[in-house]
Amino acid sequence: MKLLTFKENGQLKVGIKTNHGVLHIEKTAVLFNVEFPNKIEEIINDSVRWIPLLESLIKQADENNKEGLFLEENDLIYGPAVPRPGKIICVGLNYKKHAEESNMPLPDYPILFNKYNNTIAAANEVINLPLNSKENDYEAELAIVIGKQTKNVGQDKALNYVFGYCNSNDLSSRDLQFRTHQWLLGKSCDGFCPVGPYLVTSTEVGDPNQLTIKATVNGKVRQNSNTSDMIFKCNEIVSYISEHMTLNPGDIILTGTPEGVIFGYREDQRIYLKDGDQVTIEIEKLGALTNKFKKEAPKKMSVH
Repeated sequence: MKLLTFKENGQLKVGIKTNHGVLHIEKTAVLFNVEFPNKIEEIINDSVRWIPLLESLIKQADENNKEGLFLEENDLIYGPAVPRPGKIICVGLNYKKHAEESNMPLPDYPILFNKYNNTIAAANEVINLPLNSKENDYEAELAIVIGKQTKNVGQDKALNYVFGYCNSNDLSSRDLQFRTHQWLLGKSCDGFCPVGPYLVTSTEVGDPNQLTIKATVNGKVRQNSNTSDMIFKCNEIVSYISEHMTLNPGDIILTGTPEGVIFGYREDQRIYLKDGDQVTIEIEKLGALTNKFKKEAPKKMSVH
């Protein structure tokens, strides 16, 4: 199942992408007088309850062919696939060739850092580049969305705790990232973690380490790899993190990026993101996440 959020009358609504368009869950449930989840977080928190009900809702809408229940996706304004994650945990240098292009040794353990909720953005949202940074970079990443409370889970069972997956872009301000030994500042600027457009359930995705992953900038392919090239696979990552902290439904884990980021280019060939650029992250089975970037001019101080 491909879930998404979209904006309607100033509120985020939940939809399901189908062959007939995007099913408006609330309108459909009201029409057939059945209960429904108001927020995507409710579905993530209790998938055992909601997924079968939503599947039934899709079937009823198909059979009755009611007007207005299926929306044209191109007319929608997306919300983030996961609007309010509890934690955003990121894995650095998790593809061998990316570590090599960054001139960094292969890690013995997953390198973990974090982002915050201020970084969450939606598909098609325009993202402002920081005024005090000149080296803004893209990173195509598979995002894991946790579906059950997870603590000390073994690798063999780790993926059973995953609700689903989505595209993400671990945007990175390199000059801010490497200003100190801590990466936080360069990773946590506003809008620096767009996720979407869909949150796809784990049963539909299957093996998360057998997916093509790529990034294009202004239509030119910059990253083109497969999640099978991860150093630490998705089950290893979930298991490792759960040994040290409890993961809760709605937590997001960004699993690292393949080679092809701007930082990996020769120094004289690095052309970082600029005003008007468009980046698309596309992972097999998860659709395409596109964002444009805007560089605002510094505001002049008025003199009185």
